[in-house]
Amino acid sequence: MDGRRPVTADGTLTVGQVAERFGVTVRTLHHYDDIGLLRPSERSPGGYRLYTEDDLLRLRHVVVYRRLGFPLERIAELLAAEDPGAVLAHLRRQRESVLARQAELAELVTAIDRALEREMTGTEPTPEERRELFGEGFSDEHAAEAERRWGDTEAWQQSRRRTAGYDAEDWRRIAAGTAAINQRFVEAKRAGLPADSAPATDAAEAARRQIHECFYDLSPEFHRALGDMYVTDPRFAKTYEDLEPGLAQYVRDAIHANADRAAG
Repeated sequence: MDGRRPVTADGTLTVGQVAERFGVTVRTLHHYDDIGLLRPSERSPGGYRLYTEDDLLRLRHVVVYRRLGFPLERIAELLAAEDPGAVLAHLRRQRESVLARQAELAELVTAIDRALEREMTGTEPTPEERRELFGEGFSDEHAAEAERRWGDTEAWQQSRRRTAGYDAEDWRRIAAGTAAINQRFVEAKRAGLPADSAPATDAAEAARRQIHECFYDLSPEFHRALGDMYVTDPRFAKTYEDLEPGLAQYVRDAIHANADRAAG
């Protein structure tokens, strides 16, 4: 049977069908129900959730707002208005947010193009261009601090040997990978998932693997120390706090939980 077709006589959809149609998990829909963000209007005789067309319209707004990075609490506030013009207002707000994101991405593409041009001509990027490409977290100050702390360590020397052969495409791939991992942390936190949940610890493991594969050998235990530094050092903490308030502590706790998981 086509999972997109309702199996109920009144045209409602089951939680599984809604999850398939919107590309979300059943667990996410259950969570939205639990926190009151999206409660299905009907139930089957057996007590199963059934979603109406109005429910699906509300979910469409939730999905778009989530993709735009809105926290669940803010989405609930935005959806609280139920006047006849609410749908129109939501669509206009979403359009404005998408256009703002589009402009931001266009600036990033320009920064990448500059870095590529300099790489191909053998010219070193300026500090300003590095910040454009990698964000404030890749500032010269952080690099100098890292060398001061670990310049004599095997990990630092190993990192220098590996990165010596990286070109602009390699750094672009690493930057994109870091951004994707950080977004996984943000989404898990905004969804209200604890730091020791599977999505959060899986993101922590992805962060560990990226460092292990791209820079230096990094065991889960060594990763704990990095996680602690993300909280205790204000300069490193700011990188996460700029993405989401409280994210530095959340990432640290997820790293520790992942190390506990690895230890069995």
